[in-house]
Amino acid sequence: MFGLSHCSTCQKAQAGLEEQGWTVAFRDVQKEPLSEDERRALVEEFGDKIINRASLTWRGMSEDERAADPVAMMGEKPSVMKRPAIRAGETATLGWTANVKRAFGVPV
Repeated sequence: MFGLSHCSTCQKAQAGLEEQGWTVAFRDVQKEPLSEDERRALVEEFGDKIINRASLTWRGMSEDERAADPVAMMGEKPSVMKRPAIRAGETATLGWTANVKRAFGVPV
């Protein structure tokens, strides 16, 4: 799971998964930044959805910053990444929605 340790959504996701017996390897992308290859893989996996355009980080960015390549943008401002990004085998999900919970057997 990729996210931010202070993100309440990430905390809820981790707790929900662990309650269902999942072992969660959590990585705080601010404290342990993703490599360019890892960021590129997330963009390839999720497309534009990987950028959280509702975040305070996004709202505080200039038009030039918003126009940047998502791979570079997440490198400069890790908190602009939508979170959590979860990978388990062949399953890759973004956010902590009802559909994501169902995919991992977490009660909605």
